[in-house]
Amino acid sequence: MSRLMNDIINAFSKGRLPFAFCLLLSAYCLLPSAVCAQTVADKTVASVTNGSRATPDLITYSDLVWQLALDPNTPLADKPSSENLNRALRLLEDQVLVLQEARKLPSAETPEARKDRDEEVKKRRDELAQMLGSEARLRERMTRVGLTSEQLDSILRDRVMVDKYFDFRFRAFVVIAPKEITDRYNETYARERNSGRIVPTLDEVRNRIYDELKEERIAAEIDTFVDNLRDQPGTEIVVLIPVS
Repeated sequence: MSRLMNDIINAFSKGRLPFAFCLLLSAYCLLPSAVCAQTVADKTVASVTNGSRATPDLITYSDLVWQLALDPNTPLADKPSSENLNRALRLLEDQVLVLQEARKLPSAETPEARKDRDEEVKKRRDELAQMLGSEARLRERMTRVGLTSEQLDSILRDRVMVDKYFDFRFRAFVVIAPKEITDRYNETYARERNSGRIVPTLDEVRNRIYDELKEERIAAEIDTFVDNLRDQPGTEIVVLIPVS
């Protein structure tokens, strides 16, 4: 981000600039150099706020590219497609809204809590390298998009914070009734009894079905929760530059 953009954001955070003026000025600074003499290295794509903070969170073009680079299911391209960029933007918008909710909760800043977070970040990094094929492959993708180790750790810390918030908000309160397990068993296995295949008993797959139903319930509740965050009064998502 350019020095001018940093000055704009700092002035805004101290109450010296109204938000609307900040957005207009930042958009102006992203015009070609023939119009704006200051060349910026990155582009502010969108701002996101749920109304709980004076300063919105910003999503940059680099954030979108990094999101795609860390997705094992997305081939790394020199010029990402509009579809992939918009998908990354939607995911980051949702993540920012959840992070803003998570920040409302008191966080433990004890040495033990920080150690636990650091260990979880390292675990996530190792898992990401494994999904991509190797640590070398992860570093290669990071290098291609200009993502440093410190920035990767910051991204992973945000993901950990989101997951812990979901655990607090949803996972501990999910209840799966025995009838739901029985119904899923009958839908999945009962019809195979006369197919010549070996069909497990309900007791043999009870825990597996329970876990499947629990994860499905949590995913559905999270989707509803995020949709509600987008629609709640005070939420404002401003796309400054359409990604393409």
